[in-house]
Amino acid sequence: MSFQLRDATLADIPDITAIYGECVLNGVASYETDPPTQEEMANRFLAIVGNGYPYIAAADEEGRLVGYAYASAFRTRPAYRFLVEDSIYLAPDARGRGVGRALLQDIIARCTALGFRQMMAVIGGAHPASVALHRALGFAETGVLKGAGYKHGRWLDTTLMQRGLGDGVLSDPTPGRYPDTLYQR
Repeated sequence: MSFQLRDATLADIPDITAIYGECVLNGVASYETDPPTQEEMANRFLAIVGNGYPYIAAADEEGRLVGYAYASAFRTRPAYRFLVEDSIYLAPDARGRGVGRALLQDIIARCTALGFRQMMAVIGGAHPASVALHRALGFAETGVLKGAGYKHGRWLDTTLMQRGLGDGVLSDPTPGRYPDTLYQR
């Protein structure tokens, strides 16, 4: 599959909503049980990009959105400001074709360039393909939450994975530079 990565825009919200909705209804990557509306997805998009986090899209050769990814706050307490969580969602026909890998590589590079020091993956349903992808890109398993969710008539484990970005914990962050300023208003 040929595809191109680019920044996501508000114009992508209908496609993002459709991809996410399919994942909510048929998968375990999200523990939501009802797909959010386009308005809700637009509000989430604006909150993420409004705080300076990257949000990217993958489009196929016809320009059709086949996946998207973003980074966002793992937790909103100020001491967590150097830690981001990645999220990746793919259209069914894009799975297993390298789209997820390209999206995750780009999110890692963008978050590193922004000055974040750690990235978390919270993998719903302990999804084997997602765990393998994250492991291949340098993430290590840091824990499993047993039976953390209940969806599609079964209990689901959640795998936590983490990787360092840039210097990671080997040096102090640059004071006064994003993301140090993330929660200063």
